[in-house]
Amino acid sequence: MSINYKNQGFKQTGTGKTTVLTCPTDGTIIVKSIYCANNDASSGILVNMNFVDSSDSSTEYEFFRDEVAAKSQVNASPQGLNLEAGDAITVQAATGSSKIQGLISYALIDR
Repeated sequence: MSINYKNQGFKQTGTGKTTVLTCPTDGTIIVKSIYCANNDASSGILVNMNFVDSSDSSTEYEFFRDEVAAKSQVNASPQGLNLEAGDAITVQAATGSSKIQGLISYALIDR
């Protein structure tokens, strides 16, 4: 067993739901934080993030929904998240064009 500390960036190029992190089948992920930034200089953008539970028929559970103010950032997961094998995190934004960007900081525990 090993622990690897990693970062995963994401950019929302469109308005559709995008999977930004998936836990490998031979590991577990402990998410420390998910920072979400709005690079639009003029308006806030509504952002939704979901936890996809692979052990429950890939049921999605919303854990973040907020309007991220112009030229600002928020931590969408201040308490962290735990992902088991196959679980995922999805992001959807009301505006595309890479105006919503982010960084997921996590530890990957290999079995």
